[in-house]
Amino acid sequence: MDPKFRIAAITDEYSPDLDTALKPMVETGMKGAELRVLGGKNIMDLSDAELDGAIRKIQAAGLEIVSIASPILKCVLPNSPEIDSRFQHDIFASKHTFDDQPRLAERAFEIAGKTGARIIRVFSFWRTVEPDKCFDAVVNSLGELAEKASKHGVVIGLENEHACNISTAAESARVLKAVDHVNLKLVWDPANAYVSGEVPFPDGYRMLPVDRIAHVHAKDCHMEGHKPIWGPLGTRSVDWKGQIKALLDDGYKGWLSLETHWQGPNNNKFQASYISGWNLRGLAAA
Repeated sequence: MDPKFRIAAITDEYSPDLDTALKPMVETGMKGAELRVLGGKNIMDLSDAELDGAIRKIQAAGLEIVSIASPILKCVLPNSPEIDSRFQHDIFASKHTFDDQPRLAERAFEIAGKTGARIIRVFSFWRTVEPDKCFDAVVNSLGELAEKASKHGVVIGLENEHACNISTAAESARVLKAVDHVNLKLVWDPANAYVSGEVPFPDGYRMLPVDRIAHVHAKDCHMEGHKPIWGPLGTRSVDWKGQIKALLDDGYKGWLSLETHWQGPNNNKFQASYISGWNLRGLAAA
């Protein structure tokens, strides 16, 4: 049975080696790829020659590059409250700081232009113990990025990230209302909202303006205290069946993209993504 949504994956969830990642993605019926880490390098740090080689391989596999999974605004906001130490900071080979952000943004627009990706994923600075005090800075930064994106014909996709200041649907809805710009949309991650203490579906999702969801990340977990225990997609605490049906009913036209996180049986991350990739296909076809 064919998926009712286009499905994709962040390639390094399978492997940082693109050849290794693309084969099971194609086998699963995925039509899109997100770029984050290739060959041990963050996408922002690839040379043009390295990027061109990746583009050729992805196009040869018949896949579309749908998003640049950048680390933009995944850094400490200067003069902000203390960082909330409860959350792990996943940097994915990125060590960029606040001072690097303008350069990263320009490089992201260049990469989007070369790859044809229409979405540049960004964040909202590492979460502090008082995220409300960072709200204005987040709004200003996202507004500036959206305005620049309008000149490049791409969308800034803010991901709700449990380790960043905008982590829940409620917080996301507030930001989207404050930055009412056609080039700022949401990368909706229900599992991140769940880790943040929200019921992502139906409670969180129903707070969101569906027309401003540009992209959906799919992963699954349950919680032990403040620690997420990642597992096979569709088998843990996120109601993925309900979430996907609601997206379909609400006319969502974007991608469902695998961001496995689960380390897999015997810490075999490739196998984890292989299993979750097929689970995603099944959920998207139900």
